[in-house]
Amino acid sequence: MTAAAGAAAGLVNGCFGGGGGMVLLPILDRTAGLSQRRLYATCVGIIFPVCLVSAAGYLLRGQLDLEAALPYLLGGLIGGWIGGRLYGKVPTAVLKWLFAAFLFY
Repeated sequence: MTAAAGAAAGLVNGCFGGGGGMVLLPILDRTAGLSQRRLYATCVGIIFPVCLVSAAGYLLRGQLDLEAALPYLLGGLIGGWIGGRLYGKVPTAVLKWLFAAFLFY
């Protein structure tokens, strides 16, 4: 079951350029028995290498425009660092609502 869930997350991530975490999060929630904070952090820890593999596949096929990606990457790194710092300070109920709002958007 866990390998199939990981494969589904990787497939979605590879096909759509992201979104694997949205597949993985509810599966992890049902199967892993983690607290909300550990759940989100674990999902990010799984998706990070999946994203690297997807990006490598795009790069090897010449479909990744690094020049166009770099400004977003810099902002994403800064935002990720800030989000990681704020993560322990935001109540889990707020995190759930923010995640739901993002999915709805």
